[in-house]
Amino acid sequence: MGELRAGERVRVRAGDPAGHTRVPRYVRGQIGRIVESQGSWALADEVAAGVAEPRVEPVYTVAFAAADLWGEGDHEVTVDLWESYIEPVRKDET
Repeated sequence: MGELRAGERVRVRAGDPAGHTRVPRYVRGQIGRIVESQGSWALADEVAAGVAEPRVEPVYTVAFAAADLWGEGDHEVTVDLWESYIEPVRKDET
């Protein structure tokens, strides 16, 4: 995917994996914006599944408007997400 930068909009993939995932249900399918990179870390899903050599991916702090998640609130909610959980949003997408 390439390095994402602060301010870029991303959509959280909406899948419902069978095993462990670090993607909270309340952000699946939602659009947020990159706040910052947290470096690269072993993919938690694979660590939990006992994969001997889990993939290492960039982790990003992503901010979501609380009103978009729960219909109210004027604050932001931040979630740390691995790169494979998110995809860039085109400028013409809402």
